[in-house]
Amino acid sequence: MATFAKIGLNNKVIEVLSVHNNELLDSNGVEQETIGIDFLTKLTGWSIWKQTSYNTIGGVHKLGGTPLRKNFAGIGHTYDEGRDAFIPPKPFNSWVLNETTCVYNAPVAKPNDGNEYYWNEENQQWDLNE
Repeated sequence: MATFAKIGLNNKVIEVLSVHNNELLDSNGVEQETIGIDFLTKLTGWSIWKQTSYNTIGGVHKLGGTPLRKNFAGIGHTYDEGRDAFIPPKPFNSWVLNETTCVYNAPVAKPNDGNEYYWNEENQQWDLNE
């Protein structure tokens, strides 16, 4: 299945739909994003769609393939035309966008000691989840 994000005002993702891969094939049997967009435009009446991949996170394809638009698009994400990337909503005011991965990072690295932590925005630190 191919997945597409419906882009609304301010480049916000307002819906995510899957389309059978056969709907993207050109006359040579090669998948083309534009053919998928044409299919969805005819089906829904909405013309602004961008293909996304649920296997892409932080600019890496988790199965070793080619990453697509930095991150899998979800409702509320923003499509950044300049970066050709989907950017998730900012989780906390203190977090900063990583320009390479297009994912927000905490200002302090999360401990990697096998414990579970949650971000404490007030204290700007990771607190142990007890």
